[in-house]
Amino acid sequence: MIFNKEYKMEFLNFDNTVFYTIFFAVVGILAIWELVWKGLALWKAARNNHVAWFVCIIIFNTAGILPIIYILMNRSKKIKY
Repeated sequence: MIFNKEYKMEFLNFDNTVFYTIFFAVVGILAIWELVWKGLALWKAARNNHVAWFVCIIIFNTAGILPIIYILMNRSKKIKY
């Protein structure tokens, strides 16, 4: 197969600034989202003495899914009178 050098140059010659801007914005938002949920879940796991949950949450980066599951599963039940 013969590659056309002109086509390759045209393909690679696009403005990357928009791509990089969107990419880093999405990565930044996901990092903040993960940091907030992971912090809350780690704090609750430490307070409840759930060592296995604490280790799993600190090791696995799941974009906030695992910490949200932990928080929902271990929320305190409020009694209404």
